[in-house]
Amino acid sequence: MTIPLPIVALESTVLTHGLPRPQNLGLARDMERAVREEGATPATIAFLDSYLHVGLTDAELERLANDPEPYKVGPRDFATFWIYEANGGTTVAGTMLACKHAGIKVFATGGIGGVHRGVGGATPYDISADLQTLATIPMIVVCAGAKAILDLPATLEYLETMSVPVVGYGTDEFPAFFSRDSGLNVSINLDTPEDVVTFAKAHWETGLQSAVLVANPLPKEEAIPSSEMEPFIEKANKEAHEKGIHGQEVTPFLLKRITELTQGKSMRANLSLLLNNARLAAQIARVLRNTEKRHLG
Repeated sequence: MTIPLPIVALESTVLTHGLPRPQNLGLARDMERAVREEGATPATIAFLDSYLHVGLTDAELERLANDPEPYKVGPRDFATFWIYEANGGTTVAGTMLACKHAGIKVFATGGIGGVHRGVGGATPYDISADLQTLATIPMIVVCAGAKAILDLPATLEYLETMSVPVVGYGTDEFPAFFSRDSGLNVSINLDTPEDVVTFAKAHWETGLQSAVLVANPLPKEEAIPSSEMEPFIEKANKEAHEKGIHGQEVTPFLLKRITELTQGKSMRANLSLLLNNARLAAQIARVLRNTEKRHLG
């Protein structure tokens, strides 16, 4: 029996909403290359002309990256896109739903969505669909923590409530996207792809159907201390509130504004962590596939 190469899913909102042109296309290509270099097959997931694509050609990547008005597609939007012809990048939650149907077990992203910060003590919390999806789809999701613009303690509390284990990859501390430090604890510290796969299998064997979230700190040379990032995040959040920005527009606005406030430093950190996560996800996928080969053999 021929066993194909392990597959790593990649989300596409980083092309459509996360990064400006031309960095978005360059990053998408670099992430796919990083996955291949680690012995796995990348599958960037997106909607093109109302069809859900699990894996894009280079021409399709370019088309999506250059679309002037792409949509942001979460699980609730799938039916809409099957009815109306349009292009869109899938969120973390949307990508995970596609993976569920395609049988893909490993996914690399930047930072997950979570509980947004309340502004001024009056704004109700905006909770990302990513959290509910992590609670219900069993797969390994590699990230650099949750986006630092979020309420990280509340996000971790939600994950705990929904029985989603948070694995610190080589760390006891939950990374904060641009930063390696947050002052918050993870569920368990694991050091190798083999350990991650063993843990994930044990988690699912208990009967739980939640994802295993692997929080992988970005490389030290590109990391920004949280004490340096926090004033920029607070300023960007305040501006978003004052401008009345809400819903799906919040995260793209905040990331763009923080890039401006940090004079591009946060952008470099973002690119670095995305590639770092793609490499680790490919290593994990390769180990997972090898365990499947042994089972079949």
